[in-house]
Amino acid sequence: MTVTVRFAPSPTGNIHIGNARSALFNWLFAQKNKGRFIQRFDDTDRARSRQEYADAILYDLHWLGIFPDAIDYQSRRFERYDAAVAALKEKGLLYPCYETQEELDLKRKIRLSRKLPPVYGRDALKLTLEEITAFEGEGRKPHWRFLLPNFPDDPAKPRRTEVTWTDMVRGPETVDLASVSDPVLVREDGTYLYTLPSVVDDIAHGITHVIRGDDHVTNTGVQIALFRALGSEPPAFGHHNLLTTVDGEGFSKRTGALSIGGLREQGIEAMAVASLAVLVGTSENIEAKTSLDELAAVFDLSATSKSAAKFDPHDLFALNRSLLHRMPFDAVRERLGALHVSGDRAEAFWTAVRGNLETLRDAAAWWAIVHDGPDESGEVAPADIAFVREAFDLLPAEPWDRQTWKVWTDAVKTATGRKGKALYAPLRMALTGRPSGPELADLLPLIGREGTLARRP
Repeated sequence: MTVTVRFAPSPTGNIHIGNARSALFNWLFAQKNKGRFIQRFDDTDRARSRQEYADAILYDLHWLGIFPDAIDYQSRRFERYDAAVAALKEKGLLYPCYETQEELDLKRKIRLSRKLPPVYGRDALKLTLEEITAFEGEGRKPHWRFLLPNFPDDPAKPRRTEVTWTDMVRGPETVDLASVSDPVLVREDGTYLYTLPSVVDDIAHGITHVIRGDDHVTNTGVQIALFRALGSEPPAFGHHNLLTTVDGEGFSKRTGALSIGGLREQGIEAMAVASLAVLVGTSENIEAKTSLDELAAVFDLSATSKSAAKFDPHDLFALNRSLLHRMPFDAVRERLGALHVSGDRAEAFWTAVRGNLETLRDAAAWWAIVHDGPDESGEVAPADIAFVREAFDLLPAEPWDRQTWKVWTDAVKTATGRKGKALYAPLRMALTGRPSGPELADLLPLIGREGTLARRP
C-alpha cells in the first residue's frame, strides 16, 4: 500500500498559516512514508471559488517546498458525484426533504425547548405522496439527506450507534451517530455540500490517510458511515490541533490574517513559516529548521497536543532571524543578486551583515551604507564632530583587513583618551549613520580607506 494523502482547501481566498499547518503535516507524513501528496481543490462552490485563488495556493505551497504529485479540481468531477447520489438513492440511503430553513429553525427550537438534542427528526420520511405533490406544487425543491445507520429497524427510532477509530493524533475517538442530524449532501439547487464530494474523491484517489484540523472530528463519524455506504473502507484519520492568534481567535482565508502571501511579502523565510507552523503546539522544541527534510526528521503526529496552539508572530520573526544569521552565502546568492548585492565582495559582505538582519531585504540597506555612504537618518552629534575628525586623521594606511579596526581605535584611544562607548559610538555613527549594526571590524575593510575618508564630517 502506497501512503497517499491530500490537502483540499476551497479556493475562496488565500491560505493562511493554519491552512499551511495542515498542508505541511500531510506533506511531511507523505515524505516520511515515501508516499504521495495530492493537491485537491474543493471548488464545488462555484459562486465563491476562483482560479486565481487556486493558482495563488499552488504558488504558496511551492514557496513552502511542497510539490504535489497530482492536482485535481472537484468542479471537474460532477459525474462521479452524480453516480454516487444515484447509488445512495437506489439503496434507500438518500431521501428528499422539503422543509424551508425557517421551518427547520423552528423545529430545532422546539426540540431544544423540550430538552432534546437539536437533531433532525426525519420528518421527511413520513411524508405521503399527496404531501410531496403539494410541496412540489408550491414550487418547493427538495434537499437530500444521507440516512445515517443509527437504528436497528425503524429510522424514526434511532439509538446510540458508535463509530470508533484510532486517531493518529488524538488516540481512540468515538462519535455517536444518534447525536447528529442526517447530513444534507445535496442542496435544493442540486449543488453538493462538502461531505459527499470529499468522500467520493478520497475513494477515487486512493487516500490512505486523512490528516486535518480537529474541527472535523464529528464530521469524521459521519464520513466513515458514508465511506461504508459507498462500499469502501475508510482511510486512517488524524486530527491535529488548530492554530489560533495569541488572543485565541481563529484564522480566516477571507480576512487574510497571517496569509502565506502576506508573510512572504514581509520578508519572512519559508522555513521560518514551516518550522513554526509545524512545531508550535507539539512536544518538540520550536526552532528554525533549514529544510523540510530536517523538519521531517523531527515530525511526529502523535507529538501534537490536543489543545489549540497559539501562534505568535513574534516567534516567527525570531525564527526568521535565526535562519538568516546562520544561512550560508550559497543559499542566498541569487536572491542577493536580485537586491543588487553582487560582485567579489558580496560573500564577505553577507558574512558581515547576516547576524544583524531581520529579513533578507534588509541586506540591501547595508549594501548601500557600505558602498554609498552613511544612512541619512543618523548623523554625528555636534559635540563629537571634533573628536571624529581627529580620529579620521589617524586612519592606518592600506591594505586593510579585520585587524584594521582595532589598530585604528587603539591609536585613537591613545591620542584622545576616549574609550568605551564614548569612543566607538561616534565612529559607528560617522561610518554607518546607525547607532548599531554589524561588527565594524568586518565592515571597515569593505568600506575601504577611500570610502571611509569620504565619510569624514
